[in-house]
Amino acid sequence: MDIQTLKEKMDQARYIYDDTLVTVLAVALQLGRPLLIEGAAGVGKTEIAKVMATALDRDLVRLQCYEGLDESKALYEWNYQKQLLSIQVNMGKKDETSLTRSLFSDEYLLERPLLQSIRSERPVVLLIDEIDKADEEFEAFLLELLSEMQVTIPEVGTIKAKSLPFVVLTSNRTRPLSEALRRRCAYLYIDYPDLEKELSILRAKLPHIDDKLCTQVALAVHRLRSNEAILKKPSIAETLDWAAALDALGVRELTVDVLRKTAGFLLKNNEDLSALWEEHDPVTHCGHEGCPGGHHHG
Repeated sequence: MDIQTLKEKMDQARYIYDDTLVTVLAVALQLGRPLLIEGAAGVGKTEIAKVMATALDRDLVRLQCYEGLDESKALYEWNYQKQLLSIQVNMGKKDETSLTRSLFSDEYLLERPLLQSIRSERPVVLLIDEIDKADEEFEAFLLELLSEMQVTIPEVGTIKAKSLPFVVLTSNRTRPLSEALRRRCAYLYIDYPDLEKELSILRAKLPHIDDKLCTQVALAVHRLRSNEAILKKPSIAETLDWAAALDALGVRELTVDVLRKTAGFLLKNNEDLSALWEEHDPVTHCGHEGCPGGHHHG
């Protein structure tokens, strides 16, 4: 898929992109390279994989990473109950060698996301989400898949990909990733959108909402993100949730009172809400609630 076609597909999905992002996506796709996307939580890394699945008309296979993730959850597992039942039924009917061999066949193999993605007849988009939350051992385990598009199962051997998935790995940078993993991937860093881009996202995703309110929402969110006292910065998804909540309430003008009543759609812990309450005017940062320009007056 060329860059122009990809842009058209992303436009259809109402995804706001820049030229760097769409160029990296198109080239990684053409070269068959995994793509590592880093950035703070909530900047839209996972959304890229979802949009690519839509753009390419592929299924999305998602592996959510966490501490302690291992092969049995990520790659494969044997159906032990079915194996035990087969042993009970076939004991004495088959010789030991053929019975053992039959127990480790496809009939008893439970596919997890990694194996599912490379054994799929049709190419998929494989999302390995928040790889930085998994252990370093699991990261090392991934290298064979990322470099050779194959996996090894001890009882079966090496399984090569039937189709090549488009692999997207995301990281919130909670720990450093190995150079070996980085070398195997194309790389993209995503930051929180600037004001203009966030406003474009609001207009694309919530086109029915009054433009003045969208502008006020975008401004308020950017000011909250720049507040060092706010620990968990509002994500793009939370910005959209908040704007939708305001619209549901029939709000047409963002005020401090409205913000305080609806802040739970934007900030998700008590410490950040407390930091918000301590601000004199978190909407405009000015001395009175009705300041139209939103500028700080010294």
